[in-house]
Amino acid sequence: MLTVIDANAQPWEERWNEFLGRTLYRKNLVTDPDTGMEVRIVKYPAGVINKLHTHPCAHGMYVLEGTLVTHAGAYGPGHFVWFPEGETMEHGATAEQDVVVLFITNKPFEIHYVK
Repeated sequence: MLTVIDANAQPWEERWNEFLGRTLYRKNLVTDPDTGMEVRIVKYPAGVINKLHTHPCAHGMYVLEGTLVTHAGAYGPGHFVWFPEGETMEHGATAEQDVVVLFITNKPFEIHYVK
């Protein structure tokens, strides 16, 4: 079945991150009930970096606005960054501006912080 979503009309959902002590924002677009794959738009406010963590899923981020800062470099609009399942990573926004990404997982999303 075709799904069409006007992401611009969707409000940002605030998601408090206890580990970071900050709020992140998202717009859920699609979740596949069979595979758990998810597509959402995520906004990291300026200065917020999601510290070292892993996921039991692979995921990609397509940068829509701002600069995505990662453990492997910084990437501006139009860049697509794929994070393999189980890799230790960090990512977020520069100190100067928010970053907005299209976020895609290959199966259900979980996050596990490295302490």
